[in-house]
Amino acid sequence: MPGRILSIFVLVLSLAAFAPHRDPSFEVGGGTLDVNLDSDLPQSTQDQLMNWVHAAANSVVAYYGRFPLQHTYLRVRSFDGRGVHNGHTFGVHNGGLIRISVGTQTTQAEFKDDWMMTHEMVHLTFPSVPEEHHWIEEGTAVYVEPIARLRAGNISKEQVWGEMARDMHQGLPEEGDKGLDHTHTWGRTYWGGAMFCLMADIEIRQRTHNQKGLEDALRAIMNAGGVITEDWELEHALEVGDKAVGVPVLQELYKKMKDQPVSVDLNKLWQQLGVSVHGGMATFDDHAPLASVRDAINTGKGGKTLKVNVSMDSLMSVAVGQ
Repeated sequence: MPGRILSIFVLVLSLAAFAPHRDPSFEVGGGTLDVNLDSDLPQSTQDQLMNWVHAAANSVVAYYGRFPLQHTYLRVRSFDGRGVHNGHTFGVHNGGLIRISVGTQTTQAEFKDDWMMTHEMVHLTFPSVPEEHHWIEEGTAVYVEPIARLRAGNISKEQVWGEMARDMHQGLPEEGDKGLDHTHTWGRTYWGGAMFCLMADIEIRQRTHNQKGLEDALRAIMNAGGVITEDWELEHALEVGDKAVGVPVLQELYKKMKDQPVSVDLNKLWQQLGVSVHGGMATFDDHAPLASVRDAINTGKGGKTLKVNVSMDSLMSVAVGQ
């Protein structure tokens, strides 16, 4: 998760921790990653781990067109066991710093299935905004990560939409919710932010006749210097993104969702997108009204012109009894 720019003192300490065992850096998408691994990781695990890092970096490039920072430091700590845990991403004065923990017994299959490294790298692409807007930082990472992995060929579209349809409900407002800027529960921060991104992506594509998408807005923010090392106001980031796509979707949606508990009829939304879930994997109806939008989200290419527009407003309502 992102944080404020660290002090030079903390940076020096962090980089000093890299000294015992530094792997050769590698370049990807115009950026350089310096990877530091704990020396007690078995060589076979190190090799698999480096493949995992490369795959995550390539996923980010597939979505954003380039790697966001010229220099990123990746510190991988080990623990006795399996899996990936405790990812944290920071902006430092000369680039990004990602810290993450990996089990010494983690298998190749577990590395391939992991989402956390890509999630943390996506954080590099967006500016640090005031704490009440933390939902946009986490929500963007949650939403973009599987789509980026899909575009890089690291995950299937059936898995992407199956997991999205399974988990998105966690972002719906619950009792006492006061809007994204004021309700900082886990569900609203991560999945509420992801829901904002999904609704924005669909609406941008509808208003631009399926020629622009959320990635065009996010790329513009990144290319304007809106990366994790910089502090921005959220309103400025949304304005930059809207200008890039030519429609004020981000600013309008933010006004709707920031101060009130906006709910989304997800069942109807999946129907409009032509997404059904069976056994955790999605199947698709290519005749659904928003099927071409779904396909454009998958590929990042301009999709077929829509024959029918589906009003996102018709799927959104202020939650009753909040």
